[in-house]
Amino acid sequence: MAKILYEVKQNQNEYSTAYGKWYAQIKALETLNTRRLAQHISEHGSIYTPDVVYGVLEKFRSCLLEMLLNSKKVKIEGLGTFYCTLENQKNGALKKEDFNVNKHLKALHIRFLPEQNTEENISSREFLKKAEFINIDSLLKSDESENGGDSTGGESSNGSGENEGENNTGGGENNGGTGGGSDTGGGDNNGGGDGTGGLDKD
Repeated sequence: MAKILYEVKQNQNEYSTAYGKWYAQIKALETLNTRRLAQHISEHGSIYTPDVVYGVLEKFRSCLLEMLLNSKKVKIEGLGTFYCTLENQKNGALKKEDFNVNKHLKALHIRFLPEQNTEENISSREFLKKAEFINIDSLLKSDESENGGDSTGGESSNGSGENEGENNTGGGENNGGTGGGSDTGGGDNNGGGDGTGGLDKD
């Protein structure tokens, strides 16, 4: 089973209703770029060299953006669907004929909705069942006892109690729950736009 490292952090936002409470946060060990991911794929029983895999990944990236910018959704079976949503300015147009893209649109977001088919369901609650969770503090204590000193490592997101995962930069408090879909664009969707933001429907 996959191992997810986490640390327990205190919410330091004085304006939050969850101020002072403690929540789990992912402890990311590293960020793989395209080249390193290609190397990893190539080493896992692939018949293709890292350069070939890298080329395919780069082509996938450029074609994905091309399709999204042509009002198409892209579904990767077993992973999920990429699509776009619009974020409107807070004050919308008073009349339909008065709507102006340059004036009333704030952002175009790339969203991701995890696969939710029965056999390949990786939506939030189902994905939770697939992982084993390990408190980073227990590993640090173990290292300290073995090495006789401090041991640190990995990346840690800031802002305790807030969901700042790599796949969700859209803001919003995380009161201990698991967020559904992912928003790689950030921001809230105000008025007239798609309000789902890629949320799971489970």
